[in-house]
Amino acid sequence: MGLTENKIRKLMSDYPQVLFGFTDISYSEYGEEYKSAMIIAIPFGGQLTMEEYTEELFDKGIIDARNVEEELLPKIAGILEEQGIKYWIPPMAQQNETELRALFSFKRAAVHAGMGWFGKNDVIITEEYGPRIRLAAILIDDTFEYGEEITESRCPDDCTKCIDACPCKALKNRKWSKGISRDELIDYHKCNKMRSALSKSLAGKVRADYV
Repeated sequence: MGLTENKIRKLMSDYPQVLFGFTDISYSEYGEEYKSAMIIAIPFGGQLTMEEYTEELFDKGIIDARNVEEELLPKIAGILEEQGIKYWIPPMAQQNETELRALFSFKRAAVHAGMGWFGKNDVIITEEYGPRIRLAAILIDDTFEYGEEITESRCPDDCTKCIDACPCKALKNRKWSKGISRDELIDYHKCNKMRSALSKSLAGKVRADYV
């Protein structure tokens, strides 16, 4: 383990609730410029159950996680700058309303890093927090000890909770495994249409980030 990784892992020990991992990104179009990605999974504040859920509490949980992200990422960037290592923090949000894709998929990298798998709703599921996380990523031109890629869903075969809960019925009730595309899991355009309408109607009160 190199000096940079040691420094990052020491920093992360101050955030025991936050999951993180490293992955080689040779599979990505950014693989020629950066060797690795560090993926961070920050649990939503509160970790609500369905019985406890309200829009206000859910939104507060997202804000809490975002605040941790805004505190943590500059500290990691500072370590990399101190070591003279090139890095890039890619944006989370999708880039347009046509492809509905971000520049770099945090979710795909999280799977490669062994941090979770895709649920039937195309959301990353973790053993520790289920889907109740906020993902962040840093692309780094250095190598690390990488996690082991997860290649199959660990959701129960007969579980349909996300299917039943989807308000726009965009999910296709397909269990994920490596090689299955997101379009085989979800109709993203149908989902995005409702999300966009809801976001406008609530004047920005709903914070919905898609990767």
